[in-house]
Amino acid sequence: MFVKLTHLFVRFAQRFMPDPYLYAILLTIIVAAGAWLAVPGVGPGKWVEVWYEGVWGTQNIFTFALQMTLILVCGYTLAQAPLIERTLRRLASLPHNQSQAAVLVFLTGAITSFFNWGLGLVVGTLLAKEMAKRMEADFAYLVAAAYMGFITWASGFSSSIVLANADPASSLNWIHKLTGQTVPVSETLGAAYNLVPVVVTVIVIAVLLKRIQPQQIQPVDRARLSQTDAKQEMAATGDSTFAFRLERAWIFNLLVAAAGLYYFFIIAGATLKIDTMIMLFTVAGLLFHGTPIRFIQAFKEAAKASGSLLLQYPFYGGIMALITFSPDPAHTPSLAVVLARSLVEGATETTLPFFNFLASLIITMFIPSGGGHWAVQAPVSIEAARLLGETSVQYLGKISMSVAFGEQVGNMIQPFWALPVLAIAGL
Repeated sequence: MFVKLTHLFVRFAQRFMPDPYLYAILLTIIVAAGAWLAVPGVGPGKWVEVWYEGVWGTQNIFTFALQMTLILVCGYTLAQAPLIERTLRRLASLPHNQSQAAVLVFLTGAITSFFNWGLGLVVGTLLAKEMAKRMEADFAYLVAAAYMGFITWASGFSSSIVLANADPASSLNWIHKLTGQTVPVSETLGAAYNLVPVVVTVIVIAVLLKRIQPQQIQPVDRARLSQTDAKQEMAATGDSTFAFRLERAWIFNLLVAAAGLYYFFIIAGATLKIDTMIMLFTVAGLLFHGTPIRFIQAFKEAAKASGSLLLQYPFYGGIMALITFSPDPAHTPSLAVVLARSLVEGATETTLPFFNFLASLIITMFIPSGGGHWAVQAPVSIEAARLLGETSVQYLGKISMSVAFGEQVGNMIQPFWALPVLAIAGL
């Protein structure tokens, strides 16, 4: 039964799910048509101008796009540190059978994804490769277990939705734009409705992994798994040059790390925002890699995985501009307001977060990035809460987390984030 169901999903993905960039274009067309119908009196030329301003103009989200890219790249860079690699080799020696290996891979991915989703994606997959070298286990099963750990990311410290809402300067902080408030991390990540489901989900998936382990193990080429990309660090030949010594001077990494940590703890008061999270993982990468040249090489390797993000994010800004535009907000509602009103008609303060979760599951199929997703759904979700008269920090935090929950659940189906995992695994 599971084999038939799996083949059904594979055929569906191959036939109907193109690259997510094309989904961004399709969603742009859908939103543009909806805005044209919902907002009368606006000509095609004006809509093109609004779209341009969101993609490349004054309303662009370039800063946020770079921030999200850096969270991925900095996490990936940290995962390549020698200390992390040694730790993974030690972990790989612990399990005695296939199911234990899968559960350990999943838990490692889930815990690291909770702190940084870029780190979690990479670490879980690297651990799966290390285990497949050492024991008889179905490699695809281990890689799937690694990807399943990604389900905790939006409930953790690198959640783009959570970090955007905590920063009043963020272009995606729609709570601040519409209510003048920010939602601290403690009101979202620290809430029981966030932590309890994370714990329950981790337990359930760990049990499920043991029950669904394949009985017939597919053989894997261990020689291929053992192949590692050659390090491009320059070899020391003859007398060390001045440039050679500078590139290996650990003091430079230490100075940058010390300055960053001083700012975070002394000046910023240990406040978690997108910028400080990027800084903390950059600092961790500098310290764990030791020398500048090691950090540089790991960063370059990690940056290869960021191309899709840089391509798609500007178009999410265009969608956001289209969905929120109105020539006269006092008399002509935008598409976001029209959608929010229709949502409120069938919702109460209790059911609105659940409806947002269901909508989030669908939107994730089009927008697999949490930040880009929030850019599109936030104007509708927060406006709906306002129309219900629910504008407390606690309630708006719950609304934003309901969108985040849908994003991380939907990502288990949307193949966008599985692609870098498969690339690292060599599948």
